[in-house]
Amino acid sequence: MDHQTAVTAILFDLDGTLLPIDQNEFIHAYFGALAKKVAPLGFAQEPFLASMWKGTGAMLKNDGTRTNREAFWDAFAAIWGEGSRALEDSLIGFYKNEFNAAKAVVGKVQPVRALLDALRARGLTLCLATNPVFPRVAVETRLSWIGLSFADFAHVTTYETAHFCKPSPGYYRETLAAIGKTPGECLMIGNNPVDDMSALSLGLSGFLLTDYLENETNADITPYRRGDFAALVAFLEERLGGKLLA
Repeated sequence: MDHQTAVTAILFDLDGTLLPIDQNEFIHAYFGALAKKVAPLGFAQEPFLASMWKGTGAMLKNDGTRTNREAFWDAFAAIWGEGSRALEDSLIGFYKNEFNAAKAVVGKVQPVRALLDALRARGLTLCLATNPVFPRVAVETRLSWIGLSFADFAHVTTYETAHFCKPSPGYYRETLAAIGKTPGECLMIGNNPVDDMSALSLGLSGFLLTDYLENETNADITPYRRGDFAALVAFLEERLGGKLLA
């Protein structure tokens, strides 16, 4: 790792990083609540969830020619018809309300609020680099589960404004452009060696948080600085110089 370049910005993943959740448990709780919400609107559970995955796939493959929101709804409407785009309003309501049922799967919350406050006090730019497959309201709700909000970050990636997803290099280029930073002054912290550590190929530094490690492809994680939350804090203190948490 290059210790010559001063870090001026830190990008944090959300799910499994700042937000302590097991991805499979979360998806089960989330989709269960969502299927219940759309059933009265005439969407049967299996085909509906299949079309949600189809829309998610369209976002993951997005090439920058449209927003992730457009990519999702184009794929969804191709299955259910143009009128189905009206469902977006119901989903916004869902993410404000029923989505909170998924909070039940949240694990032990680390002192992330104290850490972010300490980093901001150092003058660092903080970015929430969550994979932008959710609307803004869904990110706001998940942040509220750990006592955080959009106000804690200079920039948050959501499906309304992003044109790429992780691990596309386009995602990181777009995100860095939004915060006005070069790769060498940025540090990416996440729990997925593919989605998050792909940022290193562009020249960012990185730390792989292993408390809720997501590694479905069994990628080799030995090249990365890694460890639990305590190890992350120690890494940041080493990289930035000085104590961050009391």
